[in-house]
Amino acid sequence: MRLASFERAGRCTWGIVEEGCIRDVGAVLHDTLPDLRSVIAAAAYDAVRRAAPTALAVREHEVHWLPVVPNPDKIICVGLNYQEHRQETGRSSVAFPTIFTRFTNSQTGHRRSIPLTHLSTQLDYEGELAVIIGNRARYVSRDDAAACIAGYACYNDITVRDWQRHTHQFAPGKNFPGTGAFGPWMVTPDELPDLDNARLQTRVNGVIVQSATPGQMIFSVAALIEYCSAFTPLEPGDVIVTGTPGGVGMKRQPPLWLRPGDVTEVEIEGIGLLSNTVVAEARDSA
Repeated sequence: MRLASFERAGRCTWGIVEEGCIRDVGAVLHDTLPDLRSVIAAAAYDAVRRAAPTALAVREHEVHWLPVVPNPDKIICVGLNYQEHRQETGRSSVAFPTIFTRFTNSQTGHRRSIPLTHLSTQLDYEGELAVIIGNRARYVSRDDAAACIAGYACYNDITVRDWQRHTHQFAPGKNFPGTGAFGPWMVTPDELPDLDNARLQTRVNGVIVQSATPGQMIFSVAALIEYCSAFTPLEPGDVIVTGTPGGVGMKRQPPLWLRPGDVTEVEIEGIGLLSNTVVAEARDSA
């Protein structure tokens, strides 16, 4: 099942993505399941399937995509989780995952514009796999981690690099509004039986700049759930963004900084393709 959040006719809703259309299931089940986070929390997938045939089918051009989960309790991001990326940054190996967080308002959806702030010229891409948590989880062992997963999605952890490097803490460069692209939809685990070998590619203006598989991660999805659930309770709809492969723009020679008009794509085999265009920030939003 592919589930997405979107705006249609001025209303925030959610639905099932099918071949050639999107079913606005949220309009049918709004009283009991007002958003995708509530669907995940209730594990109401059977109810969604039953309602889908009665839901209005709309075309992609009729919707504005939202982040897959627009209102997560937590967005936990993992840095330096592919060996090639760790090596290109000159970082040493570590025994535990490198963790930072994003704010909810730093996220945006598929086909939404990514604003390049007037405070920087160092906007960088980071294609990643996102894991959406399905139930409340604390002190989960990696053997039990799969039962906590509601689905997977594409993520572009776009970074304002000079602000990231102001100090050893990543947060400022990772939280400019509208820079964390999340979508287009989430795919439930039953549709992705071979996650480790699903090819992840990032493209800028059609050119491949990153390519890897989740099986190359230093800390697996299960290991990340075990670690994160130890220091904080994971809630339904929480997002773990699992890290980016090597090939980021700041480590290329010359650096490949994103400019207005550039199109970024993150595609993960079996999940989908997330596309966003960079625009100059409107100064009245500064």
